[in-house]
Amino acid sequence: MLKRARRFAAIFVLLCFSGAGAALAATPAPTVALPNFTSIVKKYGPAVVNVVARYNHASEMGSDHPGEQQTQQPQIPEIFRHFFGMPFGPGMQGPSPPGMSIGSGFIISSDGYILTNRHVVANADSVKVTLSDHRTYTAKVIGEDKGYDIAVLKIDAKDLPTVQIGNSNDLQPGEWVVAIGSPEGLAHSVTAGIVSYVGRSLGTSDQPTVPFIQTDVPINPGNSGGPLFNLAGQVVGINSQIFSSTGGSMGLSFSIPINIAMDAAHQLETKGYVTRGMIGVAIQNVSEGVAKTYHLPNDNGAVIAEVQSGGPAAKAGLKVGDVVTGFNGRKIYDSTELPPMVAMTAPGTEANVNILRDGKPMTIKVKVGTMPRNGLSNAFIAGAPATSGSNLLGLTVQDITPQIRQQLGGYTGKGGVVITDVQGPAADAGLSPGDVVLRVGNRPVNSVSEFRRDTANVKPGSVVLLLVSRQGQNLFMTISVPSK
Repeated sequence: MLKRARRFAAIFVLLCFSGAGAALAATPAPTVALPNFTSIVKKYGPAVVNVVARYNHASEMGSDHPGEQQTQQPQIPEIFRHFFGMPFGPGMQGPSPPGMSIGSGFIISSDGYILTNRHVVANADSVKVTLSDHRTYTAKVIGEDKGYDIAVLKIDAKDLPTVQIGNSNDLQPGEWVVAIGSPEGLAHSVTAGIVSYVGRSLGTSDQPTVPFIQTDVPINPGNSGGPLFNLAGQVVGINSQIFSSTGGSMGLSFSIPINIAMDAAHQLETKGYVTRGMIGVAIQNVSEGVAKTYHLPNDNGAVIAEVQSGGPAAKAGLKVGDVVTGFNGRKIYDSTELPPMVAMTAPGTEANVNILRDGKPMTIKVKVGTMPRNGLSNAFIAGAPATSGSNLLGLTVQDITPQIRQQLGGYTGKGGVVITDVQGPAADAGLSPGDVVLRVGNRPVNSVSEFRRDTANVKPGSVVLLLVSRQGQNLFMTISVPSK
């Protein structure tokens, strides 16, 4: 009887597990349909063009674009590069003759206006545009802007296919996007991926006023200037840069938001140049030492290292040492985030600038000025982040005589003492002979005696904040004094 009961229990358990397995097997796994891009390619692919720029001398190609020339040097480390588009010259491999570069573009009006990157056509002696039906036209460069890397071309044609312009402000990470262009000269190639990040700033040397769209779309030389489409078939960006050690795709591609590009294109067509906002400050990241010195809760924001004399910030009352934490309702976590926000603000706009001054929050209204058309002002761009006399500091300083001022070259300010020797903590902090110390903490320094006075109470284990001028640019630097 006991054996029969055990046998029954075993059968019951087996049936239970079998039933559960059957129930699980009967539940279909969820499926996610991948997008089909054929309709986008068929409808808007004909509006994507191949752009060929020719030069009388190959050495002229991209002469004012360091990033483009770097694509010809595979031995350099991974950096952001303009994918210039198959530059051919002496010693270069490729099917095209010397003095040629290939890129992409797209038609924005049926009467022949085309948008592309400036670095595709900069300094070119002639520009040719080829449509998907193989018709070729000579293009005229209507206008170009280096700050946004935008160029507007015009060909003499009518009833051309055009793209549909979208709203790049609506983009979100995770969205599918499609690129059409001429990678390695292979016209009308289609690649796809997702948006990895929106509003990516690449720093001071790579278009600091552009909040790039970062994607993992495979992009290669020749895609430059081509469109980036969303799933609605709307252009949301212009493919502009890649992060690569070889010049080829590594899954880090960057596109200029179409809202910025179209605004720039309109300005180029109507007045021949692009206007950007500026407030007249030099900024840098908040280092650990700066945060500690100013008793900040964290290292968010952008610390002001220099205020342009007579500029908008100076008139509004912003000061060196103020930490910008917000601009017109948008938070600032990193110094590279501020330049694009200010640049895209119309000159004359009264902006609310949130700051921390001596650790206390304040809001200051600043009337945004106009950035000089001849380039990006030093009094606007974020400076490189800096981290980091008294014998404990390891500094030797000297008063600035007329002879020394002449030798310094870039320093035109008043006051300060020049560093003549660095050792120990000062050397570790990155200070160098020739740097001019303007402040110790919050106190201006105008002589060696004042420097000695302000560093007399430096103690082991403390952190000393200095404002220095290096080659004409102000930087906050901190010296950590070792504990004995």
